[in-house]
Amino acid sequence: MKDIDDSKAPLLDHLIELRGRLLKCVYALFITGAICFYFSEQLFAILVHPLKEAFGDGSGRLVYTKLYEAFFVQVKIAVFGAFCLSFPIIANQLWAFVAPGLYAKEKKALLPFIIATPFLFAMGASLAYFVVMPTAFHFFLEFQGNSSGLQVEALPSADAYLGLVMQFILAFGISFLMPVLLMLLNRAGFVSRAQLIGLRRYMIVAAFILAAVLTPPDVVSQLMLAIPLLALYEITIIAIWFTDRKQAKELAATEAADAAG
Repeated sequence: MKDIDDSKAPLLDHLIELRGRLLKCVYALFITGAICFYFSEQLFAILVHPLKEAFGDGSGRLVYTKLYEAFFVQVKIAVFGAFCLSFPIIANQLWAFVAPGLYAKEKKALLPFIIATPFLFAMGASLAYFVVMPTAFHFFLEFQGNSSGLQVEALPSADAYLGLVMQFILAFGISFLMPVLLMLLNRAGFVSRAQLIGLRRYMIVAAFILAAVLTPPDVVSQLMLAIPLLALYEITIIAIWFTDRKQAKELAATEAADAAG
C-alpha cells in the first residue's frame, strides 16, 4: 500500500526532526515578536481606535498607574502579535511533522481544516474589533456623567484596556473555530449529524454560558458572541449534511465498481 509515506525513520531521527521544527517555531516567534515590539506604538494605536471612536471629540484618555506599565503594555502587544503572525509558520511546521505519518485519505481530510482555522479565527477577531468592541465601549461609556453632584468619568488604564481587547479578540477568534472542532469530531466518528441536532437545545444553553464566561459581564457582548455561535452550530450541521451525502455517493460508487469487477 502506497497511501502512506515509505519513510520509516527510527525514533531518534523523529526526535531530531521535531527539535528542528520546534526551533523554527521559536525563531518565528522571536522574529515576529521583535518586529511587533518595534511597531508596538502603531499596533496599540490600531487597538485603541475603537475606544477613541467611542469617546469621540478627542475627549478620552488612557492612563497608566504604575511606572513600568506602559513598557509592559508594549511587551504584551509584541507577544500577542508574535503568536498571531507566526501561527501560519507554526501550523505549517506541525503539519510537515505529522503529514508523513498519515494516509493520503487522512491528509486530504485534514488539510481543509488546517487551512480554514486561521480564516475562521480572523473572522471572529474581525467581528470583535469592528462590531462588538465599538458597541460595547459605547455602552460602557454611557455611564459617564454626574452622580449626586460628582463627575463620573471613565479613566481606563492602558494595561486594563489591552487586557480587555485581547479578551474580546481571543474569545471571538477561538469561538469561531467551533465548526472545525465539530467537523473533525464528525470525521473521526465521535459525533453524527443526528446527535448534533439532538443536542441543539443544550447548545443554546452552552453558547450563552460560554459567552458569559468569555466576555465582559454585559448583556450586549454576551449576545454578540452567543448568537454567532448558534449560527455557526447550524452552519456546521448543514456542512456535515453535505459531507455525509458526498461520502455516501463515493461509497456507493466504490461498491458499484467492486460489484462490476
